[in-house]
Amino acid sequence: MPKDAAVEEFAGLVRALKARDGRSYEALGRRLSVSASTLHRYCSGATVPQEFAVVDRLALLCGADEEERRALEAAWTEADRARRRAASPAPTPVPAVSAAPESNPELSAPEADRARPRRGAPAPLLVAAAVGLVVLALAAALLGHPTRTASAPAPASTAPGRTAAPLPFTWSIGSQLWEGGCGHTYLVDRAPRTVAPPPVAADSGAWAGTHGAVHGGEALVRITVQGRSPSDAVVLHGLHVRVVDRAAPLPWNAYRMDNGCGGAVTPRHFAVDLDRPRPLARPVDGLDASGAKVRKIPAVSFPYKVTSSDPEELLVSARTAGCDCRWYLELEWSAGGRTGTVRITDGGKPFRTSGTRGRPAYVHDSAEGRWITDSDSGQTE
Repeated sequence: MPKDAAVEEFAGLVRALKARDGRSYEALGRRLSVSASTLHRYCSGATVPQEFAVVDRLALLCGADEEERRALEAAWTEADRARRRAASPAPTPVPAVSAAPESNPELSAPEADRARPRRGAPAPLLVAAAVGLVVLALAAALLGHPTRTASAPAPASTAPGRTAAPLPFTWSIGSQLWEGGCGHTYLVDRAPRTVAPPPVAADSGAWAGTHGAVHGGEALVRITVQGRSPSDAVVLHGLHVRVVDRAAPLPWNAYRMDNGCGGAVTPRHFAVDLDRPRPLARPVDGLDASGAKVRKIPAVSFPYKVTSSDPEELLVSARTAGCDCRWYLELEWSAGGRTGTVRITDGGKPFRTSGTRGRPAYVHDSAEGRWITDSDSGQTE
């Protein structure tokens, strides 16, 4: 089979998967940790992925069965072989090198001997350069200033007057999120008659700040990461949880923003159990039940790429039943030969989540305009 035919057969299978799913290149690429343009090149046959894993994830995302995945892997294997054959360079002939320099017939034997370069004899320019370096080093030693050669520059952290390079990406957070836009619990150290009615979700930050409220049972944090360049990708390698303080759950009243709500879409997220000694950010699949068929939304899988035209939102659900926990996140990244870790905080302060077990719980009665005891809690006002 000609190599271009193998690539085209593989590309046709990828196009069929993409057409079956119906989502855009941007939406699918975001789920696969590749750019929209890269996915388009796979579908057009301009590029064959170096690993089958990304194509297998696409097959799973688009609902392919086991037989389709095996056929896809076989087609990728043939296309990858064709790619490797096409990429193999032709051998380059090595020119013959004469054992001795050509003689100049216009020079006499003594002159030719003097003109022939002698092995080990430094050229005049090299001698002058060496002398210059010695003089500079001696002058620097007398003046008390160390010298550095161009091949060994000073580290950026120690060079005077230099500042750290800016991050190759931007990030922002949302820390006052409610599940489904309506379900959330706050702990407030106030009696019900002094607590304002529940706000709309968009005004939750101002309401929580006014009441000194703390997330009760669960805190949802959304991190939006976007590269600064449309072509140079930033690779996210991992998300880590750091608990900086643990105390007994707050003995405050629990105020619920609703009586229960639900949505057709459960977003993919990272689940964090703050009650564990060393909490981890565990990726969890989402579910989309908005259509006739429930569709799984695959969890974010590190490493994950972002650019300016292909940002990503990382949703963290941090839960606790047994502590008043203060915590923050660390995001590992690399780009352009640089690596680093960014600390994700709530405006410079740790996030805070406290358990609500056994606390008096209240819901708001809009008809009466007051907070009433939540019948599910078994508490009395």
